[in-house]
Amino acid sequence: MQTRCLHSTNCGYTSIHRPATATAIAEKNAAIRERKREERESERRSFRKKMSKMSWIKDGYKKASDAVLRKIENPIKSGGGHFPTLEGHPAAQRHAEQVLETHGALREKMNNLKKEFKIYRWSPDHPHQKPFLQSYFVDLSKCGPMVLDVLQKIKGEEDSSLSYRRSCREGICGSCAMNIDGKNTVACLKPIDADTCKPTVITPLPHMYVIKDLVVDLTNFYQQYKSIEPWLKTKKPPPDGREYRQSKGERKRLDGLYECILCACCSTSCPSYWWNPEQFHGPAALLHAYRWITDSRDDFTEERLQALTEDRTRLYRCRTIKNCTANCPKSLNPANAINKMKTKHLLSQPVEKTEDQDRRAFGES
Repeated sequence: MQTRCLHSTNCGYTSIHRPATATAIAEKNAAIRERKREERESERRSFRKKMSKMSWIKDGYKKASDAVLRKIENPIKSGGGHFPTLEGHPAAQRHAEQVLETHGALREKMNNLKKEFKIYRWSPDHPHQKPFLQSYFVDLSKCGPMVLDVLQKIKGEEDSSLSYRRSCREGICGSCAMNIDGKNTVACLKPIDADTCKPTVITPLPHMYVIKDLVVDLTNFYQQYKSIEPWLKTKKPPPDGREYRQSKGERKRLDGLYECILCACCSTSCPSYWWNPEQFHGPAALLHAYRWITDSRDDFTEERLQALTEDRTRLYRCRTIKNCTANCPKSLNPANAINKMKTKHLLSQPVEKTEDQDRRAFGES
């Protein structure tokens, strides 16, 4: 490309070369790139020096801390320590040794937060072996917050032969009912006791036949529940041909009744049920019976009450001990429901008939 020389405005010489402005810009950009490269290289050298210094400081701190820990741990392991500044002061020497021992115990507890769980064991494969409590030590820092999490961890990591029921893990199915530290509850809703000084004792539901370990036979319990006919019974179809309606007040009467999850915690904590499990229906079945008796849509209220009171042991064996209410994991009140059923039955009878029954009862006693 032919361009006019820009050295002088009067110069008529022409030549083939780049304009002076383009050359200057290229040189300037090259200089800028070189300067930035040198700055980056300088920053890299500075960073390397700083990191090497920090590494040296870190190594120094690590060596110093290791030395201090060795000085602390050695006296603990050897049963005593050497304290030059406390020579001639035996009481102060003993106090210092106690401080070291306490410090070591605390460090060991923080590093190894383990709790003992004593679990009831029995297997039908060894029928002649008596039931026993087997101890398991679980690291709580690597376990969930509930007792069911402990059982899952033991079964998955330590002893796969451990047997128990579980399903929903949310306190809805009632499968994981058991006795934990002397109280019936469901394991998925029972938090772990953080006190590592005492063990947690886990046993099956009391006064029930044990199938294996924490699994009990609930056949009789479910048969009693079935006997109260836990379904809606009507004598006529719904008015609109589709559904039976309730007012808000009628629906509210069912609160505290329908939430029962049939975990059997209440029935197996009731002494009346312990003594007469074949005759007395137990708090859980009676709570569900009252749930249908008080339902405004059900047309067989009198028949349900009559079925429960034909044999007085089914309902009137309840002595209002209220163990059922105290042990319900859903905070329900079976004792109150049973008392309401008794009242409803007594108010439906003539006074003369009630007096005759009381007179016969006193005569028999």
